[in-house]
Amino acid sequence: MPSTPRAGLVVGKFWPPHRGHQLLLETAAAQVTELLVLVYANPDSPTHPAAERAQWLRELYRGDEAAEGPGIGPTPLRIYALAAADGVPPDAADDYTQREFVRQWLARQGLRADVVFSSEDYGPGFAGHLGVPHVAVDNARAQVPISGTLIRAAAREVAGYLHPLVAAQLGVVPPAPVPRVVFLGAESSGKSTLCAALADACHTVWVPEYGRTLHEQKHGNLEFEDLLYIARRHAELEDEAATQAQGVLFCDTNAATTALYSYYYFHRCDPILRAMAAVCGQRYAHTFVCAPTVPFEQDGWRGPEALRSFQHGMILMQLDFFGIPYTLVEGTVAERVAQVREVLGTA
Repeated sequence: MPSTPRAGLVVGKFWPPHRGHQLLLETAAAQVTELLVLVYANPDSPTHPAAERAQWLRELYRGDEAAEGPGIGPTPLRIYALAAADGVPPDAADDYTQREFVRQWLARQGLRADVVFSSEDYGPGFAGHLGVPHVAVDNARAQVPISGTLIRAAAREVAGYLHPLVAAQLGVVPPAPVPRVVFLGAESSGKSTLCAALADACHTVWVPEYGRTLHEQKHGNLEFEDLLYIARRHAELEDEAATQAQGVLFCDTNAATTALYSYYYFHRCDPILRAMAAVCGQRYAHTFVCAPTVPFEQDGWRGPEALRSFQHGMILMQLDFFGIPYTLVEGTVAERVAQVREVLGTA
């Protein structure tokens, strides 16, 4: 294999991107200094075309310099969505036609691959046609036993093999090892304090609001793209915490509230984020809303106190719009803990 620097190549439908694809991309990225990813199919998905699937991949691996996300490390991914205008051959075309199409497309773009990565039997012949080595990644599907065909046939049944961002685009939610309980509310309505108290009382863990973390790391200078990143990262942190939780996982805020803030700050919301917001009713076993009746604490990051009532109303409106049942909690921290535990049956 050529010495570094070298460029890797991964080609696939990614219809849809799943955990097996992530294993492939992350394994490849660990061995190269640049990774080229070509996304295409012919015929293509009429509901989620290649351009959309490529964007999901970009969002899955979009990091932030101020944040510590999982990402794919320092290796840049150059993700290309190809369509009919690029001369994409039919999926049923012979191997030579498929291989030659990629070779010529790379040449036209002035791109070169030094190594091909794949999880398919066609990989060695494809790499040989390009005159580069091949690296096989879990061809037997032993590490991640899933395929795009299985997901397209029964996405809900195999949603566990999908990243929550991708699953939301298909209208499904990956199963969780423990029930997730989410707390919503206006700024300074006691969500974090209540989550921490409940986690202590129930001997489990909780997930802080990642949007607050990134907001502080970026000194309050969030950009439009950060809102989707916040929702994606928060979902990942929930998944990580769920493996440590005992019986229940408490979550401070969800993607639906992140979508509200996207509209509040930027007057628009990324369609991917909207889809993540739309499945919140499926993602959480119960939703609690903290009444904005505790003393307001201005910590330098929050808006004025006068906004609390408006934010509270918007959250309730959104829950009603999505048809998500909720429980309003009021009173002191101890009283709120008791209310939640009674509803959950953990008192």
